[in-house]
Amino acid sequence: MRISRTQRFVEDYMKLPSRIRKVLPRKLAYLAQDLAHPSLRVKRVQRYDGVYEASINMDYRLLFSVQDDVCMLLRIGRHDVIDRL
Repeated sequence: MRISRTQRFVEDYMKLPSRIRKVLPRKLAYLAQDLAHPSLRVKRVQRYDGVYEASINMDYRLLFSVQDDVCMLLRIGRHDVIDRL
C-alpha cells in the first residue's frame, strides 16, 4: 500500500516531539504492510465515515483513510486529534 500525506498531516508532524518522530517510520511501515498489525490498534472513527485511527503510542494517534491502494494520512497528534479533524 502506498502512503500519502495531507498538508495538515505535515503541519502536525512538524510540531511532534522528537521521540514520536523517531517511532513514526516504523509505525508507517506497519501501516503500509498490514493495517491489522497489532501494534497499530487500528479502529474506525465513528464520527467520520471512512476515517480510521492508529496508535503511535498510548498518547499519540494517527488519523487516516484508505482508497484503493493509497493510505492517506490526515492528522497526527495527541488523542484529542480526533476532535480537530
